[in-house]
Formats: sequence, structure tokens, C-alpha cells
Amino acid sequence: MAAASYLPSEDQFLCSICLELFTDPVSTSCGHNFCKDCITEHWDTRDRCQCPMCKKEFNTRPELHVNTFISEMVAQFRQSAQQKASSSSSSSSEQQVFKPGEVPCDVCTETKLKALKSCLVCLTSYCETHLKPHLTKSGLKRHQLIDPVENLEDRMCPKHDKPLELFCKTDQTCVCILCHVSDHKMHELVPLKEGYEGKKGALGKKEARIQKMIQKRQLKIEEIKHSVDLSKEEADREIAEGVQVFTALKESFERGQANLINTIKEKQKTTENQAEDFIKELEQEISQLKKRSAKVEHLSRSKDHLHLLQGVQSLNIQHPSPTKDWTKVSISPSSYEGTVVRAVVQLEETFSKEMKKLIEAELKRVQSYAVDVTLDPDTAHPNLILSDDGKQVRDGDVLKNLPDNPERFSENYCVLGKQSFSSGRFYFEVQVKRKADWDLGVATESIDRKGVIELAPWCGFWSLWLRDGNEYEALDGLSVRLSLKFRPQKVGVFVDYEEGLVSFYDVDAAALIYSFTGCSFTEKLYPYFYPGLKCGRKNAAPLIITPVT
Repeated sequence: MAAASYLPSEDQFLCSICLELFTDPVSTSCGHNFCKDCITEHWDTRDRCQCPMCKKEFNTRPELHVNTFISEMVAQFRQSAQQKASSSSSSSSEQQVFKPGEVPCDVCTETKLKALKSCLVCLTSYCETHLKPHLTKSGLKRHQLIDPVENLEDRMCPKHDKPLELFCKTDQTCVCILCHVSDHKMHELVPLKEGYEGKKGALGKKEARIQKMIQKRQLKIEEIKHSVDLSKEEADREIAEGVQVFTALKESFERGQANLINTIKEKQKTTENQAEDFIKELEQEISQLKKRSAKVEHLSRSKDHLHLLQGVQSLNIQHPSPTKDWTKVSISPSSYEGTVVRAVVQLEETFSKEMKKLIEAELKRVQSYAVDVTLDPDTAHPNLILSDDGKQVRDGDVLKNLPDNPERFSENYCVLGKQSFSSGRFYFEVQVKRKADWDLGVATESIDRKGVIELAPWCGFWSLWLRDGNEYEALDGLSVRLSLKFRPQKVGVFVDYEEGLVSFYDVDAAALIYSFTGCSFTEKLYPYFYPGLKCGRKNAAPLIITPVT
């Protein structure tokens, strides 16, 4: 019974090739045992047939038969080990049990425990229990152990079946010791640790660059969100102002409509009251006349001479009672001429007041996008004279000898601003006082500057002009004649690049002169100026870029 209870140690049932419990154990003629598949594969991959343990060579491959005794002992040991593992699993600490994210022991069959080490020779990871043979057996002590890792096959050289211990800086790849003397003989090789430290430093710098890029993009996200918030605030403000204006106009319209209806109704009521008074008076006279008629008729039928004469005397027929002369009395229909017109004129005055308030608020907003514009002498026609500060331009009436560079206008007496704009909004103001001719606006960078130029959007110009002192036109394809109440002394130019908007304002009158809408800008825009020909003293005043106040 004592012998029956004896159970050999696990080391006695480990295959020396796979280092695991025997599977279909077979014995060689030299007395050593191996898994049938392990020894078969071992001999299949080698030229000579020899025992892996004692190195005895066989002239012919031995015929292998399963050792039933050892097979039964292994099965008994496996069953006992499973029972022992099952009974002791409850006492294992939680730190030893394999958890997600950790490397499991490859030998454990039931409850997978956490691996403590991985063997680069066996290509197996071991828990504390299954690691003991590598710490005690002399043959296994020579194996290279590392901290537990997964996919151990990836750490072996696929060509030489050796651990990847070196880093080839020439090919930027990991190699084994045999690669050093074959494919990478003349290459610069360093230990994995040195290559690791170099790459780690480079990765650190790259990580810093990536983090900087992330921070920039996070800042850009915040910038975009802030822009959206500002846009929403502006939209809410525009809606509030629009609702306020339209509410005022609606109330004014309703008030004007009510006043118009009341005025007409009051006139009609007056006519009706007058007619009622006349009718009442006429009805009273008719009643009196009917009574008198009845008396006359009754007296006329009397045959009593005395009675008739006395009755006639009492009726006073010779002098009848006075009555009103109705021939000159009439009721004319009420006159409503001008009533509707006056109501509409009053409504128009109210609308103009509200419109002026709206334009004043809009002008104040666009003035917040004011930019400092100066004239570019390299673009100015040779006849033009520019001030030293680059803020004034006029016709000099004399052709100067200037280099004909590509930027300079050769025929049109024009000049562009130095500053260019390819996004956002910008605004500038120009004094046009005492001038009879001028052009103002913006132009694209690619406009034709040689020869006669057509000022149209499809040629890259969005501009407004004055001719002969009183003819204002917007050059929007076909010229649009403008009827202005006042002659502008200072003109403001506003551009919203993304919105495709170019607007011109009479600054002093706080009035919108004209707007180009739906424009499509794809390149840089420059402020554009034409001071007009001098024509004696008629148009001698300069165009002046003034500060926005």
C-alpha cells in the first residue's frame, strides 16, 4: 500500500526535448525516453540519427513503440497533479493567478498562473512552480531567462533559430549572433540594450514633437470653438437687432395703417352726421308742412263763407311761415386725396430713420476691422504722384521715367495698396472730397496691369466710380447707376473674404452705397485706387487714405 501511494516527481516524466509531460512516450535502445512526436521531428530535421541525451548514433532509425508502462505512469501523475492543483488552487494568492494584460504560464493546464519568467531557449513562459527546473537542473540553468513576454517566437531569428541579441544600425533590424558573421558581417552592430537606448531617446524626441503637434491642434480646436462661439454671439446680436428693427417697422406700419383707417372713418362719420342733421331738419319741415296742408285742404272744402274767410285769415296764406331754402344745400362725398400718400410718406420717414440706425450700427461694426493701408509705389502708373507716407495719390500730369516692372500699371492711372488679404475681414476709408473723378475698390493679385483694363469682377476688380462730378456707378459686370442723396466726402470699403462680400459706405452720412455679394475669392486681394485725371484744377485734389475713427 505504501508503494502504491508513492508518486515520482514531475521531473521524471518531462520530455528532455519539449520539457513538458510525456505525450505518447517512446524509448530508444539506449534507454532514454521522449515524446514520440518530439523525437520523430528531431530526427527529421537532422542528417544524423542520434539520441539527444547521450548522443549515441544509430546506423538506422530505430523503430519506435510507445512505452505503455511510462505512459500509464504519466497519466497517473497527470491525474494526481490535477487533483493537487485543484485542491491547492484555493490557497494560491491572487497575485499569482493570470489576469488580463499579464503573461500566462504556458505549462499550467487548469488554472493559468501568472508567468514569472520566459525562456528564450524553450520559447516558453513559466509560473513560479514550473520555473523551478530551470533554477535547479544543471542543463536548464544555462537557458536564458527574461521577464515574461508574449510571442516568444518573434524573439528568435527565423533563419538561425537563435535569440535576437544584436541590433544592426545599418539595416535597422534585430539580428542573432550568427547573423553577425553571415548576412551582417560588415554592418555596424550593437547590443540590443544600446540600440534600445538610442531608439528610446529618438522616440522620446518624436513623442515630444507629437505632443507639440497635439497641443497645437488642441489649441486650434479651442480657436475654432471660440470662433463658433463668437459667430453665435454675432448671429444672436444680428437676430436681436433685426427683430428690434422689424418690430419697430411693423409697429409703425400697424400704427400708420390704424391712423389711416381712423382718419378716413372720422371723415366719413362727419359726412354721415351732417347728412343726418339735414335729414332730421328736412323731416321736421315736412311734418309741419303736412299739418299745414291738411288744414288748407280741410278749409278748402268748407261751404261756409264766414268760416272759410276767417280760417284763411288765421292760416295767414298771404304771408306763409318762413322755411329754409334747400336748393343750395348738398352733401359732397368726403375728400380722401392725399390721405394714403401722407400715411405712406410718414411710414417712409420712419423706415428711413430705422434704416439709418441700422446702417450706423453696421458701419460701426465694420470699422472695427480697420487695417492700415499704404500705397505701393511699385504698382503706381508713372503719371501718379504718391505722398511720402504712402497715404495720398493724385495725377501729376507728367510722365515720370520709372522701370516698367511687371507689377506696374502701364495704361490705367491706377495704384494698389501694399497690403494683401487672403482671409477674414478688412476695412479702410478714403477721402474723396473736392474730386470729380475717382475709382475705389479691391483687386486680385493676378489682374492684368498692362494695356487698357476692364474694371469688372471677372477681370479681378470689384470697384465703384465717380465720373463728371455726379455720376456714380458700381462696376458689377454691367454698370449699375447709383442715385445718392448726398455726395460722399469719405468712402469706406469693407471686405469679408469668406462671405464673398464687398461693401461701400458713405461714412459721414452713415449710408450704404452699394454691395457686391456672392463673390468667390480664391487669391490675394489688394486695395485699388484711381485718382482720376487732373483736368486743370477740376480734379486736382488727391485721394487720401484716412485713419478710421
